[in-house]
Amino acid sequence: MFTPERRTQLRDQLLRDAAEDRRIGGAALTGSVAEGREDRWSDVDLAFGVAEGADLEEVLADWTKRMYERHQAVHHVDVRAGAWVYRVFLRRDTLQVDLAFVPAADFRALGPSFRMISGTAREARHAPQPDAAWLVGMAWLYALHARSALARSKLWQAEYMISGARDHALALACVRLGLPAAHARGMDQLPAEVTAPFEGALVGRLDADAMAHAFRVVIAGLRREIEAADAGLARRLAEPLQQLAVDCDRFLGHAEQGSYR
Repeated sequence: MFTPERRTQLRDQLLRDAAEDRRIGGAALTGSVAEGREDRWSDVDLAFGVAEGADLEEVLADWTKRMYERHQAVHHVDVRAGAWVYRVFLRRDTLQVDLAFVPAADFRALGPSFRMISGTAREARHAPQPDAAWLVGMAWLYALHARSALARSKLWQAEYMISGARDHALALACVRLGLPAAHARGMDQLPAEVTAPFEGALVGRLDADAMAHAFRVVIAGLRREIEAADAGLARRLAEPLQQLAVDCDRFLGHAEQGSYR
């Protein structure tokens, strides 16, 4: 298990390595440490601007080799967003190390958790919150697939879809209240009057009764959040969402295999 002291030592070493790498034109702290919110469980989050003329893939390869040979990495995964490559490493001691690389022309703050350490960056351009209409659409899409999974007695798939519908409904609440909506970052800051009605949407057992109950709770909560976000859209979606809730009653204890195929 990693310690905060080892985490700090590694972060400092990586920043020293960046300062010595002429291909790195800028370095910044990101994540919780950049906002003064670092705690026992925080990751190492760094962003690097790759200097003009340097090959991004070559820099990625060299830094990846460094992580495996010097810093106990055992695996990594890439998350790509626009010009950014977020290479996420797992160390033997379970510490997560996120190293983000982008060409210098796009090296800038995309949100408040960005603190320059060295070099230069472009003018900040904070990423927008998810679009409320998109979150609504994703929620009802998950709900449709939850219904068909219940009807086919595909209970693992049903649990996945019910949870997806619930999470998008709660993300919609985050957008409404000005909280971070991505990756559930703002959900624990939602007021109890928003989250309490969704507690019944947590699937506790892998059976049709429990899932049908959770599904009905999700639909009710989703309808409330859509009403708060867009009354006109809520009216248009009222009938199909109500139909989904009604259909749930058919699955209580006797899900019909083959339905809705």
